[in-house]
Amino acid sequence: MAFTPSDLWRWQGRVGRAKYVALGVTLFAIKHTIDRIVASAVFHRPWSLFNYWAFGDTPAIDETPLSRLKFYGTLVAIALPFIWTGVVLTLRRLRDAGLPSWLVVLFFIPVINLLFFLLLSVIPSSESGARTGASRYGQVGTFFERLIPRSAFGSAVMGIVITAAPVIGLTLLSVQKLGNYGWGLFVGLPFGLGLSSVLVYGYHAPRSLGKCLLVALLSVALVSAILIGVAIEGVICVAMAAPLGAIVALIGGLVGYAIQHHWSLQAREQYTMHACMLLLLALPAVMLLEHNAHLAPRVRSVDTSIEISAPPAQVWSHLVAFNELPPPQEKIFHTGIAYPLRAEIDGRGVGAVRHCVFTTGAFVEPIEVWDEPHLLGFGVTAQPPVMDELSPYPHLHPPHLDGYLQSRHGQFLLTPLPNGHTLVTGTTWYQNSFWPGAYWNVWSDYIIHRIHQRVLEHIKHEAEAAK
Repeated sequence: MAFTPSDLWRWQGRVGRAKYVALGVTLFAIKHTIDRIVASAVFHRPWSLFNYWAFGDTPAIDETPLSRLKFYGTLVAIALPFIWTGVVLTLRRLRDAGLPSWLVVLFFIPVINLLFFLLLSVIPSSESGARTGASRYGQVGTFFERLIPRSAFGSAVMGIVITAAPVIGLTLLSVQKLGNYGWGLFVGLPFGLGLSSVLVYGYHAPRSLGKCLLVALLSVALVSAILIGVAIEGVICVAMAAPLGAIVALIGGLVGYAIQHHWSLQAREQYTMHACMLLLLALPAVMLLEHNAHLAPRVRSVDTSIEISAPPAQVWSHLVAFNELPPPQEKIFHTGIAYPLRAEIDGRGVGAVRHCVFTTGAFVEPIEVWDEPHLLGFGVTAQPPVMDELSPYPHLHPPHLDGYLQSRHGQFLLTPLPNGHTLVTGTTWYQNSFWPGAYWNVWSDYIIHRIHQRVLEHIKHEAEAAK
């Protein structure tokens, strides 16, 4: 395992798994050390391993302070040579393992890149893998050769079924024991599920790309059905996670297809189970790291506006408190997601307490700003569950119903318009503890926006009817 400096930038040739692991671990350790020193000594900011996966407090680019932009820019400049080296080493490792070079794109996908690195660390060179597999075929392949049917249909069923049990167990570990609804659960598990199901499916013979991807999707469908069927999760949470899970499982299935398509029969039989066992060990480690990282999501805001044909003074009383809203027309509120029914207030001015009653309970909102008839601002000291989960079982209450989508502040801003109307803008500031944030915030922003619309439409109707 001789090392030459050109190993760090030369993309031609091959690199074995031992050198790949040694260089990968060493370079990551060096980069992380540099990042920590720069973050703490220069920018006086904390830095951890999980900051490579999620910048928990990162606002939109146009809201980012200049000092933070300089920090991120510095980290990007430091990362560039390491990215180049990582890409060329991965290309050479793929070439050495006999796998297609386009798999290098996985180097850039958070969490998946970690699992992919571990996978490339155990897959041997294509020539040596074929020889080793042939010599150990009787030792390694016998048990799984009997377990996995040789027919395409039988191996597909086995690939889908045999991977479901460990995935359900890891889901319980993440959700029930660790309280994580994060990268390990929503990215790591679907990738491992798609990869391992396809590897089992192609254990005896290479299968077509379309059938491999179908097996990956069916494995996600089976796990989703089990989660609902045994009362681990409700229909709505599973349905929201399904698009992300399906996409990531397809990526895993694509990797599985590449491995089973490019390897000989003997090597495939030997290393399929090695790869599956590696994932079973790596995924709990990712979940434990994520649990100990205590990622803090940034506070986000959602604004919704409506024009009301009444002056601010007339609108004010209808937003401070409002009577019973009509039944919702929006389909999303027929799924069990909580929606507002009415608002009540005890007192007047700063210090008064507003109660916004939802279908699952009441938000307790002490008034912090009372600038009548221009601005009403309030905090949130208590809130009800975010939904009544849709499930075959009554009173299903998974952990994500409490504390994972947390409202922090709210306000109504009334702006008089030249035509005598009022522009009312409702704003909610909240935190979403589901990861990846870029995916889950789309759902939470949409739901909060629909809640705003329901309230503002009612205020509009009441204020205009009182003219």
